[in-house]
Amino acid sequence: MSTSRRIILIVISAVLLTAIVVFFWRLEVDPATYFTGTWMLAVLMLLGLGNRFITIQFDRYFPWLSFGNRRFFIHLVLGILYSLIIINLAYITFKILFTKEVPTPEQFIVMNAYGVVIFIPIFSIYFSLQFLQHWKVSELNAERFKQENLKSQLDALKSHLDPHFLFNNLNILASLIDQDRAQSKVFLHNFSDVYRAILRAKDEDLITLEDELTFIDAYMLLIKTRFEDLIIFEKHIPVEAHYKMIPPLTLQLLVENAIKHNIVTERKPLTIEFFIEGECLVVKNSINLKPETQGNTSGSGLKNISKRYAYFTDRKVEVNRDHEIFSVSVPLLEVDTI
Repeated sequence: MSTSRRIILIVISAVLLTAIVVFFWRLEVDPATYFTGTWMLAVLMLLGLGNRFITIQFDRYFPWLSFGNRRFFIHLVLGILYSLIIINLAYITFKILFTKEVPTPEQFIVMNAYGVVIFIPIFSIYFSLQFLQHWKVSELNAERFKQENLKSQLDALKSHLDPHFLFNNLNILASLIDQDRAQSKVFLHNFSDVYRAILRAKDEDLITLEDELTFIDAYMLLIKTRFEDLIIFEKHIPVEAHYKMIPPLTLQLLVENAIKHNIVTERKPLTIEFFIEGECLVVKNSINLKPETQGNTSGSGLKNISKRYAYFTDRKVEVNRDHEIFSVSVPLLEVDTI
């Protein structure tokens, strides 16, 4: 609420209070009733305006989202203290104004008893409503901030895929050009198809497993161009699983991870297998680790996949390894459960 609007509200409240006081004065009601009624009206208006002002200041300097528990207790105590001060000041003012007498200790006791019984519960209701309203808003803002933050992280992870993929495959193409020009042309053609699919996938948070498998088939052609029969791909995916959802390029990262960490030879070809296990897709590969990757097979690719999945589900990406097999199990998602 702006300063001008607060001033207008205060002026209207003062005029309204004056009008009520004059009205009851002309009715010539019992002085005690008149005194009690005008005192209660004045206290209610001052409590409303004052607590509204306190709430606005707390929202500005001690928002619920940042100060939580401290805001609750400080606001509550300050509100009660303000209420008691207004009750007493209003009583003293009205007592002197209408009776020309200073309140006695007994009258103070009675007046504060009335205040505790009547006004403190009213303030408590007001404070509870304000607390619930602002806490709800703070929770919504916190959730929105969390989602926006996760979304920005997801976009950053997705954008990281392109230069990484591009760099690796341009190196492969460069080595092929000197060895076999015809093969390099085939590789370049397949590479353009795959990269085009990557650019389309960049705009999607999730794609069907069917689309991901179509992409990985094209990617396998790139791998076969370089390694020929030294890498063996096996897929055992039932048709009913094709309509499940998966973050795009998940399989490409897992295949790339397997090739990156293992030696591929004629004696020990690399076998990569795709199959469904429960509600997960499993990518399993044989192990023939490069010396520099011994004991360290959980690199940036797996971290990337885990972070992307964290945006959509609490289900975890599971990594299992023994002496001969390394496998990664990724959840298959459904749109209506995300």
